[in-house]
Amino acid sequence: MKDIYFNQDYGLLYEKIENGKCEIYEFQNTLGSVRHLFIKREIPIRLPDGEKYYDLTTPYGYGGPVMETADGTDKRKLAQAFVLDFGQYCKRENIVSEFVRFHPVLENAVDFGEFYDTAFMRNTIQTRLAATEDPLLSEYSPSVRRYIRKALKQGVEYQVYVNPESLDKFRELYLQTMERNKADDYYYFDEDYFNQCLNLLGPQLVIVEVSWKGTVIAMSLNFVSDGVLHVHLTGSLEEYHGLYAPNILQYALLRWGLENNIRLIHHGGGRTNDPDDKLYLYKKKYGRAQELEFHVGRKIWNSEIYEQLCREAAVEVGSCFFPAYRQNLRVKEEVK
Repeated sequence: MKDIYFNQDYGLLYEKIENGKCEIYEFQNTLGSVRHLFIKREIPIRLPDGEKYYDLTTPYGYGGPVMETADGTDKRKLAQAFVLDFGQYCKRENIVSEFVRFHPVLENAVDFGEFYDTAFMRNTIQTRLAATEDPLLSEYSPSVRRYIRKALKQGVEYQVYVNPESLDKFRELYLQTMERNKADDYYYFDEDYFNQCLNLLGPQLVIVEVSWKGTVIAMSLNFVSDGVLHVHLTGSLEEYHGLYAPNILQYALLRWGLENNIRLIHHGGGRTNDPDDKLYLYKKKYGRAQELEFHVGRKIWNSEIYEQLCREAAVEVGSCFFPAYRQNLRVKEEVK
């Protein structure tokens, strides 16, 4: 699987954040193959049996198992065979539960929804480049197109860099933005994260830099793989928002994407599933034609141990938080 979210180096980037180990499980039979990348985390709760137990989670972003089928294969049978085999692996490895963020572009929730407790979280936004003759006209809202024209007329410029030498300038701008927006701690990536990002994923990093009169006023960090651009992190200077820098960040990606055979730009979704979520409504201005669906999946592989862990943690088994036994451990199962 070429998409960056299924790249082991991407998973390695989140081992420290998730306090676990990136692993890949591969299953193959005559029906096809399934590849599953995840972070395996030790559960910091000790039970009387003295055993170490683990749970699985998708690295920040999207993922889940993905299948490649042989011609004419019944995809359901392949998914079923994988789940049976993976269940045996989880039993051997003392894996209690699993949380999956399925990939909206690949729609792998459709293939595995029968075997996981899946839930629709929210729509995500895409700018389709290959599927439309003029994406600027068909995907962007009239107001955004107007802001772009105003910004360019005022002398706002942009540059796009692939495989940058450093992320220091971006990191500084990003952290300023997070502080201004009082963002959750989960989104405060440290210096080591950005260094690892550069070392592990350098050729797949696309940086956009927006400037005005020689001053950098906005930047974005994006991932490119298999004809898809994923918008990852952005930062901007508040005092220059009247120059429509965030709109130019997106416009620069669109222009670069059209020149480099990118078929779509994936922006993610809002902070919530509220149809009036401000971030969702903002992103919607860059992808009016067709939205994508983001689903999560939950799986309890060992219900007996899961219940024991919940009792030890003094939480209800049926808690909305998953896995419930981590509810009081302040390990956030955030979604993008």
